[in-house]
Amino acid sequence: MADTVIVVVLLLVAATATTAVVVRDPVRQALVLAVLGVVLAVLFTVLQAPDVGLSQLAVGSALTPLLLLLTVRKVRRRAQDKGRQE
Repeated sequence: MADTVIVVVLLLVAATATTAVVVRDPVRQALVLAVLGVVLAVLFTVLQAPDVGLSQLAVGSALTPLLLLLTVRKVRRRAQDKGRQE
């Protein structure tokens, strides 16, 4: 039973990571990256590493996507401001 759960979670990780690579829009990539962080946290928990899972949940699911979204927002604002000035 435990091996089945591990295989299923590994397949979810592979599918989510592939989706993160295939998606072209940076905002959608950040959202898929957040989902990938949650799936990786589940994987670490299933592999009996809950401390690593909690760290992954905090950093990979919340902090990194948030920073990416803020960066995309700032870059788009600068592009709009630059377009208005010209």
